[in-house]
Amino acid sequence: MQTNNLSEMTMTPAELARAIPKAELHIHIEGSLEPELIFALAKRNGVVLPYASVEALRAAYAFTDLQSFLDIYYAGASVLLKEADFYDMAWAYFERAKADNVVHTELFFDPQTHTTRGVPMATVIQGLSRACLDAKEKLGVSALLILCFLRHLSEDDAIATLEAALPYREHFIGVGLDSSELGHPPEKFERVFARCRELGLKLVAHAGEEGPPEYMWQAIDLLKVHRIDHGVACLQDPLLMAELAHTRLPLTVCPLSNLKLCVVNDLRDHPLKKMLDAGLCVTVNSDDPAYFGGYMNTNFVQTTEALGLSRDEVITLARNSFEAAFIDADRRQVLMRELGKAAAA
Repeated sequence: MQTNNLSEMTMTPAELARAIPKAELHIHIEGSLEPELIFALAKRNGVVLPYASVEALRAAYAFTDLQSFLDIYYAGASVLLKEADFYDMAWAYFERAKADNVVHTELFFDPQTHTTRGVPMATVIQGLSRACLDAKEKLGVSALLILCFLRHLSEDDAIATLEAALPYREHFIGVGLDSSELGHPPEKFERVFARCRELGLKLVAHAGEEGPPEYMWQAIDLLKVHRIDHGVACLQDPLLMAELAHTRLPLTVCPLSNLKLCVVNDLRDHPLKKMLDAGLCVTVNSDDPAYFGGYMNTNFVQTTEALGLSRDEVITLARNSFEAAFIDADRRQVLMRELGKAAAA
């Protein structure tokens, strides 16, 4: 039966957020490791966990700040020992990404988390890379890898990690900076990022999550990043807001992560809409979805509903994700067309 009621034929903004194609640019692949897979890999590899069950591990996900999360995050990663483990972890994420209409994703991985436990660099990178190739072939999801340095370790350690990874340079397109932000400003890693620029790598860095706007300025001026991960502290600095609006330097925002780690106390108070209104190139991402309560669509839908985003704002966020992605112009144009068709359908 036909209807003349337009409202009955139009998706709500939340439904649109769920349905349209999008890119995810801030996802720590180790942070997608669900408790069930952690226990399965622990059994496969003979690793004894300090938790009696899946339920006990999940119950420990009551974080008060970034560090309390990282303590459990690194414990979970201890089950990753073989190439197949890294493949299985990534593949589980890709299947969820496909279900959420993520058509392109750029995965962060932390080799230092594994090499310090004696896991070879080749094991980490080759397992993840093989999963990326299969995601493209079998799921139609394109994927790139970004090697991240742990900022609570020294810059010399980061430089050594980079050198150890260079034999596998064809498998990753950029480098990032993550882990504990407070007390570890971007300027600490100026030399290693300069080396990465010389190598032609894409550059990103976590800044302005728990750290001050000054960390974002350092990431821009000293590290010369192509994107900033998080960046919600920018609202504290009007000059920084103006700079970000002028340059369109992308910010990969993670709303549920900010809520879970107490950066905001209520999703309705999240600054993402204010950042959008200011003309910033902000995107929605899941960060560490196994720990923070949701993958891409859960972040997108809950944020849309909490902030009362319009259909146009939802489409802008998806467009921003393609604008900010490290893809060539042809691929970007294809994805933008797909978004336009989906939004108009």
